[in-house]
Amino acid sequence: MSPPVAPLVEIFSSIQGEGIWVGCRQIFLRFAGCNLACSYCDTPRGIPQYCRWEARPGSREFLLLPNPLTAQEVALMIRKLEPAAHHSISLTGGEPLLHTSFLLELIPLLKGTRQGIYLETNGTLPDSLERILPLVDIIAMDIKLPGTANINPCWQEHRAFLKLARGKHVFVKLVVDEDSKPEEIERALDLICNVGDIPLVIQPVTTPEGKTRLNPEKAITWQSRALEKLTDVRVIPQTHKFLGHL
Repeated sequence: MSPPVAPLVEIFSSIQGEGIWVGCRQIFLRFAGCNLACSYCDTPRGIPQYCRWEARPGSREFLLLPNPLTAQEVALMIRKLEPAAHHSISLTGGEPLLHTSFLLELIPLLKGTRQGIYLETNGTLPDSLERILPLVDIIAMDIKLPGTANINPCWQEHRAFLKLARGKHVFVKLVVDEDSKPEEIERALDLICNVGDIPLVIQPVTTPEGKTRLNPEKAITWQSRALEKLTDVRVIPQTHKFLGHL
């Protein structure tokens, strides 16, 4: 049987721009493809012919590798990016959990970072998470507000996903903007609280120019409301866009 393969957009070394570990140095594996189509998403939805690979960490000089790639090929590229100098390896997308068979083969080959495997996910594929859960260390899970993302509600999937993820070092990202519905934010807070006292990052939608689409008063109001229910609530925009889209 042929080994599993997966299409990737890029493999590179940079600074984590979102969430609790913002500012940490990571190796990013950006997978192609997603099961959602959020209105604010800034990642191309197509499957590229080539994966961009940064041959020297931080250089922003890329070589092109033909898609799809095997786990052994990806592991070799990552080893050349000096894992020991990095906090973790970020599996991001797109949605990396669309490629669970590939991840089951790849992750055991990824050694040497300081904190292991960091999964960034839209939190809608609990069955896929269950398959790879023993192999990941940190989970950055989105809860998608239907009105903000302009998608069908995913409440049931999010609840099942978070119940699984709470056994790991997990935090939740809630992407909001000026038009986010208070009732949807309340529902997301209740969902989190019903699972546990899990850290929450309120993330204003950030334009490619680094401007946030949320006024400070609303951010403070929603953070205050969340702090009535949760211990750790932070407002953090997408900082990599301020730094020039690292």
